[in-house]
Amino acid sequence: MDTNNTETTTAEVSANSAARTLEAARPLEQTTSSCATCGSEIPRGQGQGTAIGRNYIYAIGRIEARFPSISVEKEFAQVLGRIDSKGKTDSETFYKVLSDPHNIYLVRQLCWVMNISGIDTYIVAPRNPGDFGLLVESVRPTPDPGLLDAVIGTKGPMAGPQICNGLVLPVVFFDQMYSFDRESLLKSIPKPAEIDSNEFANTAAEVLDRILASTDNAGASDRDRALNYLALRDPGIYARTANCFDRDLALTGLEVRPWRLSVARRIVEVVFAFTHRKNEFAEKYSTRVDVNDEFPFLVSKMAVYLDH
Repeated sequence: MDTNNTETTTAEVSANSAARTLEAARPLEQTTSSCATCGSEIPRGQGQGTAIGRNYIYAIGRIEARFPSISVEKEFAQVLGRIDSKGKTDSETFYKVLSDPHNIYLVRQLCWVMNISGIDTYIVAPRNPGDFGLLVESVRPTPDPGLLDAVIGTKGPMAGPQICNGLVLPVVFFDQMYSFDRESLLKSIPKPAEIDSNEFANTAAEVLDRILASTDNAGASDRDRALNYLALRDPGIYARTANCFDRDLALTGLEVRPWRLSVARRIVEVVFAFTHRKNEFAEKYSTRVDVNDEFPFLVSKMAVYLDH
């Protein structure tokens, strides 16, 4: 399911300063570093992969490219004026400019904002400068409400207002990013042989939407990271839910808790609760996810859960 980089104006000086500020905020291997955007010391590990891992991000939302200053917007307009855009939509022309390798400098100058559930949540930047191409992939020539982006990385300091035209948000330095559409994701989920295709498609859509609509799912907590990982990487949760729906059970609960036997690593248990629609008989199934490091992984597949 892997769905498994000329004349200088005052505004231009401001844009260049913003770029340097964002670069200064990038996590480094040292004891402390200066936060140019917040005026305080950042302890080692902020925005960096550590054993504690409290700053890891595994978020699903939509990435939007925005102009950080009037100078960058004017530069974009000049580049646009040199290409043939007749008959093309605004989205198509925007994509055409940014996808041209000669305009990579513009890609680096733009502010890339991750919006989750309608809220601007993070400013995202590649940890490796070679990954700016992944950001270009998030710019689609045809708008679609089903388009999604997944960002995996670490959360750094707050960005100052000069970074993104007044937005003050945490910066996430990503190591991996996926851009996909909802329908393609759902179609890629393996269907159990005994389940009708249409019924399974509806089940998968409901489970995905339940996870994405989880309250305050910003992909920062162990709970959110585990759920988002399962939504994108584990077909087992969809197959089990489809089986329960087929037996007239409703999905009535979704809980994430630390696994009681995990000591050396942070492992969470994701419990799905189902209740029969006629007699209220309850069944629970669980799967375990290791969220100790930046990239979560499955510890055990979905199985019957027994309350202890």
